[in-house]
Amino acid sequence: MTDFAAARLNMVESQVRVNAVTDDRVIAAMSAVPRERFVPVSRQGLAYMDEDIRISDGPPARFLMEPRVFAKLAQLAAITADDLVLDIGCGTGYSTAVLSRLAGTVVALESDENLAAQAGATLSDLGVDNAVVVAGPLSGGHAKQAPYDVIFINGMVSAVPEALQKQLRENGRLVTVVGDGVSGRARLYLKAGGGFGGRDAFDANIRFLPGFEPVESFVF
Repeated sequence: MTDFAAARLNMVESQVRVNAVTDDRVIAAMSAVPRERFVPVSRQGLAYMDEDIRISDGPPARFLMEPRVFAKLAQLAAITADDLVLDIGCGTGYSTAVLSRLAGTVVALESDENLAAQAGATLSDLGVDNAVVVAGPLSGGHAKQAPYDVIFINGMVSAVPEALQKQLRENGRLVTVVGDGVSGRARLYLKAGGGFGGRDAFDANIRFLPGFEPVESFVF
């Protein structure tokens, strides 16, 4: 039988701290949330591995982001206890559970209704009371609760949709990994003075979030 508490500690010490994650709140949150509760029972033994974990066969297949990249993105977002966070592509709710320990309120958006239902049930079972899971297309965000202080995108994107840019509050932050599926860079975007711009933060190569893949162009 897997000792999940020991596996969680090992994840934090060998994957998170050693990769320049120094934010005590992020470390505490990831030390407290039982990651194994957010993966299928058949894959719980893999829950703390340093890789993307398949949580749904889809189609399209969905994955839980590897701990190292997730932790660094959460730190990059600099979430405070007063922030309203939009968690895009929450899957089974692990990201929401962690972010809920950093933020004031989390709105978790999920396009797969089965995953959204799982996320809501697990979060409720764990006593997370400052997050709500909503179902809908990921690339459109959730304008009903906008503007957000932080938008966290759980997967690689080819570009940040304008709809999400509009849902950020002035001085709001958006974190994601931008890439082509072969390589990627984590980026921190800021909205200020009506503009929206970003900077590279670190290398990362994770799975595309459905709906954010590159649009193929045809040459005639």
